[in-house]
Amino acid sequence: MTSSPELPDELWLHVFTFLSWRDKLSARATCSYFRHLLDKARPLWKDFSVVLRHFSRYNHAFWRSLAQRHVGSILLRSVKRKHLRALLAWLPALHALRLDDWREGHVTELQRFRHLQHLSLTSCSVPLKNLDFLFPLSRQLTHLSLCNVQFTCASSHLLATIGQLTRLTSLVLHHDGSVRVATLGGVLSHLTELRHLSYTMITYKTLSRDFFGHAHLAAGGALQLTDLQLLDYDAALTPEVLQPLSRLRSLSVFHLYSVPGPVCHMTTWMTSLPQLHSLSVYGGHPLASYADLLPSSLRSLTLNVDLQHEDLQVVSQRAPHLEHLHLEPWSSSSTLIALLPHLFPHLRTLRIRHHSVSDVDFLALQRLQHLNKLEVLDSFHRPDPSDPSWVVYEPSPRLQELVCGLQKLTNQRVQVVTSSHRDPLTCVCV
Repeated sequence: MTSSPELPDELWLHVFTFLSWRDKLSARATCSYFRHLLDKARPLWKDFSVVLRHFSRYNHAFWRSLAQRHVGSILLRSVKRKHLRALLAWLPALHALRLDDWREGHVTELQRFRHLQHLSLTSCSVPLKNLDFLFPLSRQLTHLSLCNVQFTCASSHLLATIGQLTRLTSLVLHHDGSVRVATLGGVLSHLTELRHLSYTMITYKTLSRDFFGHAHLAAGGALQLTDLQLLDYDAALTPEVLQPLSRLRSLSVFHLYSVPGPVCHMTTWMTSLPQLHSLSVYGGHPLASYADLLPSSLRSLTLNVDLQHEDLQVVSQRAPHLEHLHLEPWSSSSTLIALLPHLFPHLRTLRIRHHSVSDVDFLALQRLQHLNKLEVLDSFHRPDPSDPSWVVYEPSPRLQELVCGLQKLTNQRVQVVTSSHRDPLTCVCV
């Protein structure tokens, strides 16, 4: 296409807002007019992240296109110092950066990124001896993620350094058990702006009373956490431990063992946090152990546990206004899907697996009058039943037909997602 289409630029830009990132890139490759139009439209690329791994392939035109779009989020693999310098030269306003397979000596370049707010270090091939490189960023970092990183520095030094990043609103600290501290209360008392915490609990069997802070913090308002994720969890606790978390609204627990222990710790969490809006549980005890303790304030629920039909009935009574459900039980969910329209009539989003679900039950989801998004978690199929090793990771013809049928029954009200794309800057542990 060499000449401008008949439609005005404003209309084309409106059309592009409905496209996925992949479709925008495809449209950009069709002609010089679309390439120019898309690259100049900064709002279209808001929150767009780019993965860079083979720097020798990137020419000036590539970097110029990123600069024109004001790309502010980058995942950089196999980091070298010259790569960071190239990023700084072309994208000086970069605000989010994830470094995979980095070298500790290179991270000193980070202090030159004056606008960097989100920093993620993952999959390090060398141990981290200290965190001194974070000090120059202490006045600008709001999000810090350290995942799959081996620490050789003392745990006390690690938390003391993080405690000086007083602008942090999100902290992700996933480790292999090398971080051993008796309590997080000290660092949390300094991070007064922190709202999201994701932490590995593999080293804890019992939580001390001041693990999250002293009980008086609940009344004083010093601890502002609203979102908490606990990985590899199997720790006993008392209600007093959770008093500083009175403002918590979202809880995700990834249990250490698939075989539950003698005590269900979720009962303490549920009785101590009656104002939860969102709960995600992976593994641990069957849902029946704590279903009748779920708070009525729940609006979002993720269940990757052992559960039965009667357990969902209890959930519907305890949380009658549930709007978001991610159902992925250990046993087959084929017979559970038929219950959802009756038990959870207020659902707006639903995530399920469709294999073994009958066509009738799948299409009956149209009875969920408020449903606007359905995500199918197992959109793959085996074309040849005689060859189970041949797997195609695309929606099967049957699933495509069901999706079309459901959308027709709902007059296109329900968006059906069959392939999810993670934000490349997010941690893969959760």
